[in-house]
Amino acid sequence: MKSTLTFFLCTIFFVPFCHAAPLNDKESLIVTEIDKEIDKSLMLLETVVNINSGTMNFDGVKKVGRVFEKELQSIGFQTRWIDGQPFNRAGHLFASYGKQGKKLLLIGHLDTVFAKNSQFQVFKNIDKTHAAGPGITDMKGGDVVMMTALKALKNSGVLEHLQIKVIMTGDEEKRGSPYETATKELIEAGKWADIALGFEDGDGDQKTAVISRRGATGWQLKVNGRPAHSSQIFRDEYGDGAIFEAARILNRFRTELSTQPNLTFNPGVIVGGTEADYDSALAGGKAFGKGNVIAQTTLVSGDIRALSPKQLSDAKAVMKKIVSENLKQTSATIEFFAGYPPMAPSQGNRKLLAIYNQTSQDLGFGEVMPVDPRKAGAADISFVANHVDMALDGLGLMGVGGHTTKEVADIQTLASQAKRAAVLIYRLSEQ
Repeated sequence: MKSTLTFFLCTIFFVPFCHAAPLNDKESLIVTEIDKEIDKSLMLLETVVNINSGTMNFDGVKKVGRVFEKELQSIGFQTRWIDGQPFNRAGHLFASYGKQGKKLLLIGHLDTVFAKNSQFQVFKNIDKTHAAGPGITDMKGGDVVMMTALKALKNSGVLEHLQIKVIMTGDEEKRGSPYETATKELIEAGKWADIALGFEDGDGDQKTAVISRRGATGWQLKVNGRPAHSSQIFRDEYGDGAIFEAARILNRFRTELSTQPNLTFNPGVIVGGTEADYDSALAGGKAFGKGNVIAQTTLVSGDIRALSPKQLSDAKAVMKKIVSENLKQTSATIEFFAGYPPMAPSQGNRKLLAIYNQTSQDLGFGEVMPVDPRKAGAADISFVANHVDMALDGLGLMGVGGHTTKEVADIQTLASQAKRAAVLIYRLSEQ
């Protein structure tokens, strides 16, 4: 009775100091199944890491997809490949299982940031507990954690009491366009699901999980001024020029918005002069002008990251107001581009973390606290978080150096992360 009460209180109120409770027979069986599977899981990890799947290497992304498709089919999942041609990417792997019980969406991705010509291409053991490789933590390791957990749940008879959809996207690192097409299947799966679980690696710390992620939205500022000889600048009939107006706007952004918690915005590129051009697809631009001519055009490209849809909406309103208050003989417009939506820290997400925290303690792996959202970038789960009752991310393989040639995984966490995810899913099936 005491352990049941403890679990209830920890689940509902997320008490971080809840005591561990004994595993039941089914949970012990799940743990045993994972221990039996772990050597095969490590071999699977090495196999997929050794396949280059940089986002624009469509053949490589599809090859990794086929590996996981075979794994999912082996435990009874129905699979299909979503063709990425309409959004200029390789595509996504989609799988489903079951017709009764809670509806769970499990999210991974197949692509990495390492292009086909990258020097970082192969899996390499560093010592008994660490290995390096492209995408080993972000996020082929997370995909393997997911597969290991699903196999244990299948062998333990738990999958029969759940409805599960798995989506492994092929463009998480470089989203296809248009966004609406690239994310359509992901969002539809989120609308179907009750609960979403993401197998990214979070901040690389096994003591944390992700209940909130900031969104990422692009913006471009375009400023026009009246060209003239530089000696005429600041006169009423010639004004202050496009570059000074751009500077005013950017400084006002900084002074009026930089103190808001968890809100960041960054002007990453600026091009200005008599003529200016910037190509976002090529991430480059050019300008023509002279030091003795008042600048006619300035272009600024950047992004904004917010923790909630309201915070993003409020920030956009402030930015638009600042842009409209122009210096003499100048005009300016700002355009915002669709990106990753925010994953707000909802009560449902906190409740799910509480269950995960108690699960971790019962397994002997210690407490789990929420990641600081400033340390968690945007991810696929952001597209579905607003559609489900509860969402949790950061369940993947732990490590350091993601997105760099020093990407290293803590191999020990493959088993522990799989056990935490599998027992969590079992407990969700029982509620």
